[in-house]
Amino acid sequence: MKIGNLEFKNNIFLGPMAGFTDYPFRKICKGYGAALTYTEMVSAKALYYGDKKTNVLLVPEDNMCAVQIFGREPQILKYAAQLLEDKGVPMIDVNMGCPAPKIVNNGEGSALLKEPELAVEIIETLKKSVSIPVTVKMRMGWDSCPDVALTLSKQMCEVGVDAICIHGRTREQYYSGKADWNIIKAVKESVSCPVIGNGDVRSYDDCKKMLDTTGCDAVMISRAAAFDPRIFEECISGVKKSTNFSEKVELISRHYELCMEFYGEHMAIPQMRKQFHCYIKGMPDAARLKNEINKINSYEEIKQFLKNLPCT
Repeated sequence: MKIGNLEFKNNIFLGPMAGFTDYPFRKICKGYGAALTYTEMVSAKALYYGDKKTNVLLVPEDNMCAVQIFGREPQILKYAAQLLEDKGVPMIDVNMGCPAPKIVNNGEGSALLKEPELAVEIIETLKKSVSIPVTVKMRMGWDSCPDVALTLSKQMCEVGVDAICIHGRTREQYYSGKADWNIIKAVKESVSCPVIGNGDVRSYDDCKKMLDTTGCDAVMISRAAAFDPRIFEECISGVKKSTNFSEKVELISRHYELCMEFYGEHMAIPQMRKQFHCYIKGMPDAARLKNEINKINSYEEIKQFLKNLPCT
């Protein structure tokens, strides 16, 4: 599969997730086969004003890592895109799907679905400003009307967007209910650029069904990967993940070592807590394990915790 001038080894991608898709996690997912990863969403304003804290979000694990930016001012987004291109970023994705109140209250993220003219202007501005691929990730709409995503997708394709990712939920749904894959199919049938499907892919069977029923060019996996990155290996090979917890324990240990290398011990422990909570889902006595995680304060305690995790 290709997006712009980029060619991918497969069509299974890791979606951007605030608080999760940092450098160590993206590297883990790459190891299990994710062909394209995305950073956590990065504020265009933060890049414009030179916020140094943003730099930690921009460390690529390889040359197949897209940076997702958010904002609403076309010229500030243009500056951010040009800055990222100068840094060697291979692809830029524009967030038009985040449902978080602190984002939409500023008219950003999925709030742009209520301002289609501005949304199209942003994509057109970026396409005229950089030579690397520019993509967009959006929800099917703000509320129950799916025509927003369909109409916007056509307009963005006309101004040259390189790929469109559709999450089959509205902003009002947040992450509740069931993702509507029909809108993904409708968009794919209406535009010429690649379409990436997103929403409710938790297994190889889900992945295959989405590709078969919607005709989308690629599948983006987000929340399911946070609980078990091995899903990429499963979706690519068709072989279901082992239910033996020993593999999961090895994964947790490897992820923590990467966090130690990247953040240092002081930052790695709080950074990994939320990830640990996801990873131990389904393990025996998970509630007790969560309580233990919250009390961990040192590398030695982490090692002891990992040593005591159930492996069967």
